[in-house]
Order: sequence, then C-alpha cells, then structure tokens
Amino acid sequence: MKRLFGTFGVRRLANEVLNPEFASKLAAAYGTVIQGKIAVGGDPRTTTPMIKHAVIAGLLSSGCDVTDLGILPTPAVQYAVRNYYDGGIIITASHNPPQYNGIKFVDEDGIGIHDEMEIKIEDMFFNDNPKRVGWDEIGEVTVNVRIIEEYQEEVLKRLDLDSIKKANLKVVVDCGSGAACFTAPYLFRKLGCDVLSLNCQPDGFFPGRDPEPIKDNLTELIEVVKATGANLGLAHDGDADRTICIDENGEFVLGDKTFALVEKQMLKENGGGLVVTTVATSTAIYDVAEENNGEVIATAVGDLLVARKLKEEDGLFGGEENGGLIFPDFVYGRDAALSAAKIIEIMAKEDKPLSELVSELPVYYSEKMKIKCPDDLKKEVMDNIAEEIANDPRGYELDTTDGVKIFTEDGWVIIRPSGTEPIFRCFSESDSQDKATEMAQWGISLVEKYLK
Repeated sequence: MKRLFGTFGVRRLANEVLNPEFASKLAAAYGTVIQGKIAVGGDPRTTTPMIKHAVIAGLLSSGCDVTDLGILPTPAVQYAVRNYYDGGIIITASHNPPQYNGIKFVDEDGIGIHDEMEIKIEDMFFNDNPKRVGWDEIGEVTVNVRIIEEYQEEVLKRLDLDSIKKANLKVVVDCGSGAACFTAPYLFRKLGCDVLSLNCQPDGFFPGRDPEPIKDNLTELIEVVKATGANLGLAHDGDADRTICIDENGEFVLGDKTFALVEKQMLKENGGGLVVTTVATSTAIYDVAEENNGEVIATAVGDLLVARKLKEEDGLFGGEENGGLIFPDFVYGRDAALSAAKIIEIMAKEDKPLSELVSELPVYYSEKMKIKCPDDLKKEVMDNIAEEIANDPRGYELDTTDGVKIFTEDGWVIIRPSGTEPIFRCFSESDSQDKATEMAQWGISLVEKYLK
C-alpha cells in the first residue's frame, strides 16, 4: 500500500504537508533512482517557485544535473523529457484548487513512473536514505527557455494548416489563468484563428474561475461564445493537459464526445488502429472503433496507465472521459494543445459546426457525481460495495479493474475512490438522462451506506 503517491504523483496542501523539506527529500529519492539529467517545470500556482527550488535542491544533492524549463504545460515537460532527458519532475496540482500543489514524476519516455519506482522512492523517503553526494559531485543547473516554442512547432507539424487557415474560425480560449496561458492563445493564432481570450493571464490564485474545466466553472466562457458568435470555445485545466469544448450554440460538450470525435478522425486517417482508454469511458468509444476498423483496450483510471499501454501495444490513440487525449507519436500523456488543435482541424476539414459533428456520434447519456470520503476509509467502503454487488441476487456483471463497475440492463455505473482527493467518484451511462442520473445516485447511495 503506497503512503504518498496517488493516481499520478503526490498532491497535498501546499506549505502544510507539501513544504520545501518534503519536496526536497522526495526529489532526492527520485534523483537517487534516476542518476541522470532531469528536467523540471511547473504550472503558475503561487507555491510552484518555492516547491520547484526545493525539488531542484534535492535533485542536485543526489548528484543529478537539472534543467529548469520554467512555467509551462505538463505535456510540454513530457515532450522535453522524452526527447532530451533521463527523467522529469512537474510541479502541478492540475485541476485542484489553488491551495494544493503536487509533484509528478516521469520516466525517460515522459510517462508517469511505475508503481515499483514509487514504492522505492517512498522507502527512501520514510527511511531517510536518499543518496547525498559529496560537495564535489553535486549536479549543475541549466535553463532551457526554447522548449515551449519547440513544443508548439511540433503541434503545428501534425496538422493540415492550409485547411485550418482557410476556415477562418473564431475561437474563444479560456486558459483558467493556468499553464495554457503560455501556449494556447499563441498557437491558435498561428493556426489562423480569430482568437478571443479569457483568463489568459497566469495567476496562481485562479481569480477568474476554478482550474477544473467543468460546466459550472465555464459560465463566462459559454456566455462569451454566444455573445460573440464564435465557432468554438476551448477551456483548459491548470496544467494544460485537458481540453473541454463549448460548441457554437454555447453548449457544453462532454469529454467523451470530443474523445469519440477525434478517435473517429484518427482511425479514418490511419485506416484503423488500436485505441486505449479507461474503464470509466463511454461505450461510444467502442462503437466508433467498431465502425472504423479500430480496436479498444481498457485500463484502470489514470492517463499514465493509458500511456503505458499505448507504448506497450504500439497504439494509435488514447484518452479519458475528462477531455484528456493522448497522441503517442508526440507525447505519452494527455495533451491539451494538440487535442484542441485537432478538434479545430476536424471542424475546418469537415466544414461543419461542432454541434453537427457531435450529433453524428453514437448517443449515450451520462452523469458524474462525487462524495467526500476520508482516505483511510476508502478501501473499507470499496470492499463492502464490491461484496454487496457480488452477492446481489439480480446477478449484475462486475468489472473490478478500477473500483467497481456495475453493468445493468439500463447501462453501467462505476464507483471508484479518487487517487488525488478524499472523495469517491461515480460515473454512469445509459440510454436516457433520467436513467443515467438515477444510476449515479444509486452509486452515491452505496458509498453513503458504508460511510455510516
């Protein structure tokens, strides 16, 4: 049982648990394992500079050389590591509120590190035995300010620029004051789009909206899209690895829909291929694959698990239901920039509005809910739910790849503990919204039952 690591890295309240001493020691343990050249970057949270400097100190003390990439999107760090470094550390809490921060560790491919390495790092952390080199072996620090431009150039190379520029689309981009401020507005202008920007000034207090791009946090973006007659609204999370869309009518488009849309295009362009997703993703992904000579493999929830499977199986494309899409020929992780650009490209080449493109996809209805649960109770609650469902006389089909996924005659519901927050998440899908909502409420009631 891991004591520090969640789904991807370590997230805690900044300067409480995640203070400079904590960060430095954790980084020294990672550096002890890697013993090479390590890239470090982060998002614009107010505590990122403090934690980043502590991380760099810990890495140097273990004998590693460090390149400071500055403030930039998580996928840009992953791109840099895959091409130039032996490992990387990203200072970010992604979509969490501003009082949180986190440390993500990636391997030489830019993929989140394996469980075995996490356990080894935890052992060194708790037993006070990271490597500490002599004064004459301490690593050196360099700076790479070019990588963010190179990352954008590589995105552009993967697109039909002529088609996009001819379409002359009006795009409203909401960077949420996060890392996308340094890439998204510039990238979309290079694509020839008429760009209107919201919350595109980096600010770790996230004054414009919460960094998680859910519908409730995007009311301003929705209103601006409608008021300006824009073709598309785009929203990113704090570290710019997820893209959420608002269509030309101001309608919020679920991440499952944009996943299926890009999947359809990728399979068409490549004559089929392997798609990797998680057990929490829509059945539409399987339908699109079947219609376009594709195959789908499902993993537990976590983009690093999807990325690993894509690498192992030489997959074409992957993603999650939250707007995080993975293009493995570019970055082994969710990438907001290429995701958004690919959606713009599809709209341009098909000469159709987003609402029409989405209407052509398989139709399912979904509901997402969450409920608070202390971390130390998660396993007990999960075990009790699994036991109850396994013994239910209605004989439901179960999938325990991650949490409990229950298949009923009306659809499915998955109940799983979050790896980054003290909550349970409950996702459901059915052939009507009422059924989906009812199933999600049932899932939440099962958690509540065993919290008492």
